Amino acid sequence: MCGIAGYWDTKNRLDEPVEVLNRMGAALAHRGPDDSGIFHDVKAGIGLAFRRLSILDLSAEGHQPMHSASGRFVIVFNGEVYNFEEIRTELGPYQWRGHSDTEVILEAFERWGVEGAVQRFVGMFAIALWDRQERKLHLVRDRMGIKPLYYGRAGSAVVFGSELKAIWQHPEFEGEIDREALALYVRHNYVPSPHCIYKGLKKLQPGCLLTLDCKKADTQIQRYWSAKEVAQAGKESPSRLRDAEAIEELHQVLLRAVRLRMTCDVPLGAFLSGGVDSSTVVALMQAQSQRPIKTFTIGFREDGYNEAVHARTVADYLQTDHTELYLSPKDALDVVPMLPRMYDEPFSDSSQIPTYLVSKLARQAVTVALSGDGGDEIFGGYSRYALIGSIWKYGKVFPRSIKVAAAHMLRWIPPQRIDQGFSVARPFLPKAFQLTTPGDKAQKLVPFLTRKGPEELYYQALSHWDNPAEVVIGGREPSTVRDCIAEFSNGASDQEAMMLTDLMNYLPDDILTKLDRASMATSLEARVPLLDHRAVEFAWTLSPSQRRRKGISKWILRQILYKYIPPEFIERPKMGFGVPIGCWLRGPLKEWAQSLLDEGRLRREGYFDPAPIRQKWVEHQAGRSAWQYHLWDILMFQAWLEENQRRSIACDVAPAAKCASGL
Repeated sequence: MCGIAGYWDTKNRLDEPVEVLNRMGAALAHRGPDDSGIFHDVKAGIGLAFRRLSILDLSAEGHQPMHSASGRFVIVFNGEVYNFEEIRTELGPYQWRGHSDTEVILEAFERWGVEGAVQRFVGMFAIALWDRQERKLHLVRDRMGIKPLYYGRAGSAVVFGSELKAIWQHPEFEGEIDREALALYVRHNYVPSPHCIYKGLKKLQPGCLLTLDCKKADTQIQRYWSAKEVAQAGKESPSRLRDAEAIEELHQVLLRAVRLRMTCDVPLGAFLSGGVDSSTVVALMQAQSQRPIKTFTIGFREDGYNEAVHARTVADYLQTDHTELYLSPKDALDVVPMLPRMYDEPFSDSSQIPTYLVSKLARQAVTVALSGDGGDEIFGGYSRYALIGSIWKYGKVFPRSIKVAAAHMLRWIPPQRIDQGFSVARPFLPKAFQLTTPGDKAQKLVPFLTRKGPEELYYQALSHWDNPAEVVIGGREPSTVRDCIAEFSNGASDQEAMMLTDLMNYLPDDILTKLDRASMATSLEARVPLLDHRAVEFAWTLSPSQRRRKGISKWILRQILYKYIPPEFIERPKMGFGVPIGCWLRGPLKEWAQSLLDEGRLRREGYFDPAPIRQKWVEHQAGRSAWQYHLWDILMFQAWLEENQRRSIACDVAPAAKCASGL
């Protein structure tokens, strides 16, 4: 895993271009602590910077920026192309200098062109490719959006980087906050692609190839792989395989995907939560390894947030080399000050904290860790998929007046009281109703009761603040996720529309962003075999009943897992990978939060209307409502803004020290 950055400025306005490139690379040192390099072409005005985390071919032959044998192409490349050995064979006899995937993909570009080569790649990648002959700069992002890539304008230059902290180092970058992106953030807890928190910058979307042509002064973006087209193709040409055949075919696809991602020249392990997805990945790894796989789990002692005991059961059965670490609230709270520097953009999925901690734990023993991320989006695992259908189906029976009254009643029952009631009744409830944190879930149900139609219901499920324009001053939301839901609802079932919306938005912009930044902050490479694009393509050919059957989500994936472990190890209510933020905001984080949410401070900064924020703060502190996720959105922006201002002041005072602003 690595970090890439660079710029292209045909006006050559920089006084110290090499120094700028060095700073851009140094800002990404956490992504690649093992090696660094730059390429600068004065005449063309192009500069590339690279930081390396050595995974394959640990020798100097894997150094980047790397030139193709002909000298035509220069590349900086973040990620892995797992099938590089197959591509090497397809390229035929050749005098290879080393054993890295980078050298192979460079020659693939020479042979088949950029799009033709990328179509052959199986992996996760963000690529910047300079074509010296055609004077074109190509930026490429992998199909699923596993690896990040920002780009945009800084003065007269086009700039790009794996993380924004590299782009900050360009002297013409201004860093003006985009209030439209801020409005999107407070709705979703992340900034959806292609938007970015800074004006003038964007995220390259998954499966896209951007080409800048100097001769034509032209920029083109094309999709070389589309999740929407894959879903449509799967619906038009379903597999029609019987259950046993579909299970075995998917089993073989996933075995191969896991096997490819076990290829590395450094110590390897896996995250294990004890859920379906991570347990499947670990089981497939162990089945193909002659030694016990190293697995890692963190646990919390708070009820409703601890999966470590389930992970230990799975690890013992599979006989992995298991490491678990139980964390105190202080261990988790110590991460909070690091989050603004870790994520660059405001990001408030609170599971960012345990994701970082398990990455830190794993990095003590391994350099590469496989993760089970992606299973929910491609196999229909989220409970909200079934919940939305049930709310809509049964909600139509009741008049709107009754639903409004029920919403009002639930809004004013303290979550703690609901938790207490459930704790008494839990032994007598069916398994499906033995919820973790029921008070929190009841609060989340309130806004659903008055929504019209499945599309509105699902947009509500993906929303934190219902009306961001009321809280973000001057914040008008661009069309993004809402349009996706509406577009995909034409011709698809409600569940398929929800899955596809998540696959194209929530997965790359929340789940994979969280995984990338948390793991890279510890210099750990995280790989996600369930998101092999061939597994995704096959999953979309499955029948709905093979994804979900008799109320059981991810049915087909479970059948594969049960080849390796007993069902009773897994059959339990789904538990998110979270932390008790609500309790912390009333306890150890209260003083910190109170300072960031000070009414006078909010007014001076001018981004938020303090009134709705203070109201939620007071209600949360009194225990009348559970507003922790809404408040965490604001707090993470406020902490990010504080870090942003600190960095700006430091750079104004001592521009030469800009490289110190990285992690």
